[in-house]
Amino acid sequence: MAKHNLSPTSDEPPPKIDVTVPHSARVWNYFLGGKDHYPVDREAGEQYRSVFPQIIDIARADRAFLGRAVAYLAGEAGVRQFLDVGTGLPTMDNTHEVAQRIAPESRIVYVDNDPLVLVHARALLVGSPEGATDYLDADLREPEKILNAAAQTLDFDRPVAIMLLGILHFIADFDEARAIVSRLLDAVPSGSYLALTHATFDIGDQTTVEANTQAQQEWNEKADSPLAARTREQVLRFFDGLEMVEPGLVSMSRWRAEESPWGTPPEVAGFCGLGRKP
Repeated sequence: MAKHNLSPTSDEPPPKIDVTVPHSARVWNYFLGGKDHYPVDREAGEQYRSVFPQIIDIARADRAFLGRAVAYLAGEAGVRQFLDVGTGLPTMDNTHEVAQRIAPESRIVYVDNDPLVLVHARALLVGSPEGATDYLDADLREPEKILNAAAQTLDFDRPVAIMLLGILHFIADFDEARAIVSRLLDAVPSGSYLALTHATFDIGDQTTVEANTQAQQEWNEKADSPLAARTREQVLRFFDGLEMVEPGLVSMSRWRAEESPWGTPPEVAGFCGLGRKP
């Protein structure tokens, strides 16, 4: 494989990268202060932020939840296998880094379908020698492909943490999204977990909700992957049959967050939760 020498901010895309429309992974990377994005992504990101400034807090809260959830799973829950679907572009404290810092023998499979993510993942997602880190080029809508390929790295007779952070809201049909989650959960044994984050209009005052709604509508008019925000009740349906880990389904900034001198972190407009398969 070619050495990692991409520099997206040079505005010279690698092959097969479509830079004519904003891409969710690259815009999210922009929100997080990364460097893996192009002018169309930065323009879309700035338009989104101008309408709904809280999107930056949401991106950071989503990333912080990943770290806390994986630390809980690898630590207190003793999970040693992770299936991270919708990986996005690597930033700091990726799933394998958090897990293998606690348990070096942890095995992680990342899944994404963006060519830019693929190149970066192969170059940067290098795990510990005791464990394993792999990357699959696949779409969440292909659960059978994901499971078959992941079985080369993961043992589905042992607990697996399925990570679906910020990806289910890109599947517009609710029944299809639920069916995919069910199929993934059916493939893993008792003691496995589902971690997810999801966009919503249920959190925030009227001004926040209106801005959130407008920003998502404008995003959906131009982006490659439209967003489908869902209600609390809908997001809870993804956890049907699972035992919710305390504090249950909450704003991403509130899941086991450490108290600061200023008290509890303010809520952001996104749900998160962790559920255990009994």
